[in-house]
Amino acid sequence: MMDYRTDIVKRFFAKQDIGGAESINDLRDKEFSGKSLSAEEKFALANFDKYRLNILNSQESEEQFHLHYRQIQVISNLGDWREFLKDEYSK
Repeated sequence: MMDYRTDIVKRFFAKQDIGGAESINDLRDKEFSGKSLSAEEKFALANFDKYRLNILNSQESEEQFHLHYRQIQVISNLGDWREFLKDEYSK
């Protein structure tokens, strides 16, 4: 399970074109502003929330928790929300 998590983080932080894409936080802003989300957008948000909770709840130290928390913040701000349409996030 840890390899799976590490691979996700590496994929996000290794991207050369990070930023500029519509992010998870962009979807949240869209939803909070009263605009409706597509089924795919809702699915991506749900998968992101599962991923975030799974990662944060599995940390055994406060230091690791804060490290992963910061990484997840970057992912939610800069990563393309479509990344969370993949089946691996719905586990």
